[in-house]
Amino acid sequence: MRKLYEKKEILFAVLWIVAYCVILGTIRGNFGDDSIYMLLALVIFTAGIVVFVKANHLEEKYGLAGWPKNMKRYLFFIPVWILATGNIWDGFAPSYQGASMVFALISMILVGFVEEMIFRGFLFRAMLSKDKTIVAIIVSALTFGIGHIVNLFTGQASFETVIQIIFAISWGFIFTMVCYKSGSIIPCIIAHSMIDALSLFGADNELVDWIYIGATIVVAIIYCIYLGRLRSAGSDKEALPVMDA
Repeated sequence: MRKLYEKKEILFAVLWIVAYCVILGTIRGNFGDDSIYMLLALVIFTAGIVVFVKANHLEEKYGLAGWPKNMKRYLFFIPVWILATGNIWDGFAPSYQGASMVFALISMILVGFVEEMIFRGFLFRAMLSKDKTIVAIIVSALTFGIGHIVNLFTGQASFETVIQIIFAISWGFIFTMVCYKSGSIIPCIIAHSMIDALSLFGADNELVDWIYIGATIVVAIIYCIYLGRLRSAGSDKEALPVMDA
């Protein structure tokens, strides 16, 4: 794994993403989010990522070294925290009970960690090292959204999946910009885990769901433009020109 990482870092990241999408997509489709199989698979992915990062001392590179400094600069991530609660805007209605809920809740928390590490960590940082910042941001956000196409294979309706992809792409841009500008992936992991975990408790109100999706798209545009005008943490580079448009 180390040799592949050193020689072809982008391929290394892509293989992680493909493995995750195929394995988790298959398990979710056959057993559901509340299954012990889903939880065990996520524990294995999480352990693999943690061991690799720690063994190779990559905590700083992947934004795991600490919390971002100067929180005011990033508006204290308030837009992120507010949107992260969107799944319960339409009230509470737990999807599972008992042990099933425990399995699903832990799984969703781990999903936040694994997906942030493979998309904002492995893939984004691999492309960023090639000095193609704008391309890296776009690819990280788009692949994160398109990765949700695996839901088609779990029985989810195609239209619902398309909307989910657009929603995920919006979040992808937010997470990528936060990670890039603050130098830390930790706020992204927390917010991502919150979104997925709270999805287990939200009621199903179509109007509120559409409001949430619309709000996410609008906030993503405004917040990313704001972040794009900031210098990256610990860097003297100018703000991203693409975000000034």
